[in-house]
Amino acid sequence: MSLVNICRSNNDPFYRYKMPLIQAKSEGSGNGIKTNILNLVDVATALARPPTYVLKYFGFELGAQTTIDNKNERYLINGVHGINQLQDCLDGFIDKFVLCLQCKNPETVLEIVGNGNLQRDCKACGKITQVNPSYKLVSYILKNPPSSKNDKKSSKKGKTASENVIGGGKSISDIANKQKKSNNGSNSTETTTTPTPSKLIEEDWSVDMSEEAIKKRALELEKLNLNESNKEYIEFGEWILNTQPNDIEIYKKLVTLKITQDRKSIEVLAQTIFNNEIINQIINHKGLLLKLITNEKLEKSLLGGIERLIGIKYPELINSIPKILMILYDNDIVSEEIIRDWATHVSKKYLDKEQSRNVRKAARPFLKWLDEADEESDDDEESDEE
Repeated sequence: MSLVNICRSNNDPFYRYKMPLIQAKSEGSGNGIKTNILNLVDVATALARPPTYVLKYFGFELGAQTTIDNKNERYLINGVHGINQLQDCLDGFIDKFVLCLQCKNPETVLEIVGNGNLQRDCKACGKITQVNPSYKLVSYILKNPPSSKNDKKSSKKGKTASENVIGGGKSISDIANKQKKSNNGSNSTETTTTPTPSKLIEEDWSVDMSEEAIKKRALELEKLNLNESNKEYIEFGEWILNTQPNDIEIYKKLVTLKITQDRKSIEVLAQTIFNNEIINQIINHKGLLLKLITNEKLEKSLLGGIERLIGIKYPELINSIPKILMILYDNDIVSEEIIRDWATHVSKKYLDKEQSRNVRKAARPFLKWLDEADEESDDDEESDEE
């Protein structure tokens, strides 16, 4: 998923407020042709605004009718509209309805006050500014307030862009790909050119609060889907990547941290003990996995961690998902029911929705195999009865 600064005129690469680029496609033909904005919910979430506001703004600016289907997340604009045109139009929405006029920060909340006035309350600088009542969208917002039940997919009232920062509150990211630093003439550094984890020097993150350290942590915490409040899980994930422990040591560490049979610990485990050799590694860690994964929720967490590992770090392994599922199934690590449930329900918990959908599509051959195996089993039972 390509991300850009919410304020696209801000070229700072460390600008923490990000949003996905618009994805759209044309549907239909002739007079019935429409443009479907595929990821409008994700874009609107990054802006902490209901998707209906964004779509209606597009309709007003482009002079086209819009169709809203919140239940199925379909947002259509009549006519053909290019992605660049829509992205430029979105910039106008952001300037008028998201950014603070004083500090240009997107941490604002829309509020209706007084006799039908719409204002932005900036949670960053505290400035309250009125939205120009001449904007066509203002009338729509006044009739459909931010807390409207029709916008279940939108942000909750009072939620600001800082809580929707994509890539802003990150989890243990590319530790494995960073270069090991030398320490005052100690052993020479070690680098890795393959995606397998490498050892790193230890850092005291609880002490170093410099800007550089904070930025580094944000990057290093990106890929385990955590945030810095999950201290024990961060410690656990960092420890595995730093020390490359065996299964017994991993289990003892979980006990010490008091996070055995914990969903987050399983998610972190899946993203740190596996790499691009996961097909072989599942068998190597079978004993540990069977000891830790003792209920359906933990099975789901294992699949979620593997989903994120492949989607973020090893997308080249997507075609291997049926084989991975087969190994998990054959070794009684994950049940058929949990695999079916995971493979047929797209989720934004571990990846963005499009990536999650792609990962699950890759699982279809395995589901087909399960169906055929069930049919053969039924046929065998019928023949036995005869």
